[in-house]
Amino acid sequence: MGRHLLAAAALLGMVAAGSGLSAAEALAAKAAAIVVDARTGQVLIDQDADAITHPASLTKMMTLYLTFDALEDGRLTLDQQLPVSSWAESMTPTKLGLRAGQTLKVETAILGLVTKSANDAAVVLAEALGGTESRFAEMMTRKARELGMRHTVYRNASGLPNMEQVTTARDYSYLSRALMRDHAKYYPYFSRRNFVYGGRTLANHNHLMSRYEGMDGIKTGYTVASGFNLAASAVRDGRRLVGVVLGGKSAVSRDNRMAALLDQAFGRPNRGRDDAPVMASLDTTRSDAIDGEGDDDDEEVEVKAKPVRASLQTAAVPAAIPAAPTREEKSTRGGNASHWGVQVGAFSSKAAGNKAVSQAVKQAPFLLRTAKASVVEAKTGKDTVYRARLTGMDEKDARKACAVLTKHGHHCVAVSPGERG
Repeated sequence: MGRHLLAAAALLGMVAAGSGLSAAEALAAKAAAIVVDARTGQVLIDQDADAITHPASLTKMMTLYLTFDALEDGRLTLDQQLPVSSWAESMTPTKLGLRAGQTLKVETAILGLVTKSANDAAVVLAEALGGTESRFAEMMTRKARELGMRHTVYRNASGLPNMEQVTTARDYSYLSRALMRDHAKYYPYFSRRNFVYGGRTLANHNHLMSRYEGMDGIKTGYTVASGFNLAASAVRDGRRLVGVVLGGKSAVSRDNRMAALLDQAFGRPNRGRDDAPVMASLDTTRSDAIDGEGDDDDEEVEVKAKPVRASLQTAAVPAAIPAAPTREEKSTRGGNASHWGVQVGAFSSKAAGNKAVSQAVKQAPFLLRTAKASVVEAKTGKDTVYRARLTGMDEKDARKACAVLTKHGHHCVAVSPGERG
């Protein structure tokens, strides 16, 4: 197991221990949203856009980005037939129902991803470009870094549940714009309302396209851990906006929220699509129902993640995944008000840990002026990682410090008194 993955796993474990949650619950669905100007990147609305959550089928946007790259440079052609492996066949729904030994045309795979959100077709493309899905996930993460997606890590090509596959609304605004900018020739695929495969007409899961003026894409997603996600783009009066909503409680409320946010950003009144103020926090309560929409990626729901077939080593993954803000502690475990701290990364060497601590203090000198620096050695299997921490703070200052550091691009998580080891 790679050193980077071990460090990431250690940090996820630390988040869980500090909050009393399982590692999966520590990265449970987090409501977030952002709206940006597609041409300039100007942020028009930001609602916790850097919160860490799971992309679900929005993952396929990166699978498609790399597929479009391959079409542009001649590694693939639209009419090329790709082999279907037993691994692709084994994917859980949503899928086309491919069988090992078949072939699938590249353009059909693209349409399968865009409309049906087909997990088996995603693996066919991944294996064609990366050899294995895990190696393709490494390619996806490297491309994410190139596009400025600092907080995104991929472990598969489809978005099926994996607690280590994480992203933010802001990162997906970058990817949405990159698809339009770098692959304008192929972006119209995202506007397809349906396509026919195997004698069946498969409808696009993005139902908002049919009722929101000017919307022409791009992708929905849903798993239990992510909630209902949507990246969307719309044009009005010659101006294109990109919106990303993550962690919706239902498909309908997510779509209504997107419509309201876009109306706000376009400078038009909220037409009653949502009963909450546009700039209020997104819904955080969950609903087990899907508001009657049984085809909005709901077939991706998994009680547990599919077993990983290959190694998850990812050279491009940073030494520590930025962790989601933990839930408020029920108490400070006996009133240890000054025993909180922050962790700014987990590294392969003590020197790297010391450097991270020094940089953190420079970025938040007021909040960290009295904190005690420490680089804690920890064993993760056969490997050793060094957790860079600043301790001796109260909970409020620790959380404030992390907010400041995250804003400046640092990885940071508040550490409770129960996680001092």
